[in-house]
Amino acid sequence: MAKLTAALTVLALVACVGRPCQAGYGPPPPAPVTPSTPTPYSPSTASPPPPTPIALSSPPPPPPTPSSPASGLAVGYYQKTCYRAEDIVREAVRDASKGIMAGLIRLFFHDCFVRGCDASVLLDTADPNSATEKFGIPNLSLRGFEVIDAAKARIEKECGNVVSCADIVAFAGRDATYFLSNKKVYFDMPAGRYDGLVSLINETLPNLPPPFATVEQLKAGFAFKGLNTDEMVTLSGAHTIGISHCSSFSDRLTSNSSDMDPSLKSTLQEQCQSNSGTDNTVVQDNKTPDKLDNKYYKNVLSHEVLFTSDAALMMATDTSDAVRANAKDTNLWEEKFKAAMVKMGAIDIKTVANGEIRRSCRILNTN
Repeated sequence: MAKLTAALTVLALVACVGRPCQAGYGPPPPAPVTPSTPTPYSPSTASPPPPTPIALSSPPPPPPTPSSPASGLAVGYYQKTCYRAEDIVREAVRDASKGIMAGLIRLFFHDCFVRGCDASVLLDTADPNSATEKFGIPNLSLRGFEVIDAAKARIEKECGNVVSCADIVAFAGRDATYFLSNKKVYFDMPAGRYDGLVSLINETLPNLPPPFATVEQLKAGFAFKGLNTDEMVTLSGAHTIGISHCSSFSDRLTSNSSDMDPSLKSTLQEQCQSNSGTDNTVVQDNKTPDKLDNKYYKNVLSHEVLFTSDAALMMATDTSDAVRANAKDTNLWEEKFKAAMVKMGAIDIKTVANGEIRRSCRILNTN
């Protein structure tokens, strides 16, 4: 029970990156939308060279134990088998909109925090007795599937079935970071992940909680995934991009106990007002909404953040110190963000013993 409680707190900070936050609180979610069929991809210019508690119908199984960052991953893993793999993914990401880029970072988070970084979030079908993660309430608003499909199709054409969908998701999250930071934040992403064989809808809610977690819950949840407190605060910086449903923070607009900046609260009350009952969306960072930077931490300090889980970072000495350090030194945060993304990308990876290299990211090879 302790582990399940910890798992329920993990993703308050990443559940809303790049697309409206929709985790089972507020209005009923829309019906699942099948991602569009991938369109043929044509590269243009060359890629840039890299700089050096919701009730469930039945209790879900316990989340997998995080793996060691060493996990058999390696930089340049496809150099001999598909040397242009990373270039192909980067080109596909480059041609996407900024909103989709933000969605790709969120997709990477959601993949890694449920059953590890194994592309289980991409599957349309897997177990005949269960819908897949993709159709879990928190994942209905995920975006970027068409970019993954396009990159996979191009790689299959050039190299055959050698590059996993899990690695494509990891590369895409890295490359979206690069482009959204105005090509400032780049890092090597180790590869060698295999694609998972299991994807269950009832594993999404226990791993993707609503955004009102306390700081202690966030610490415990990230520790359960093998990430420390500073890495939790560092990855929270992804809330500098993307949008969210008003229902995700509506309690902070009406509560007298909310410490939200009065001017921001007034603006959000106006933006969230709906005579038709529509759950409106707003940007998460009203200063630089399409740029991955350290503005998020400055917003935390000035009480200009949306979620309780964002404001909670000021409720403990270690997390508030980290917020101030990241707000003061953008280079410090960027370096820590790179390292945290790589470390997160090693959570419970699959190998040839318990995975496969899918031919299509949406279905298992056995289907």
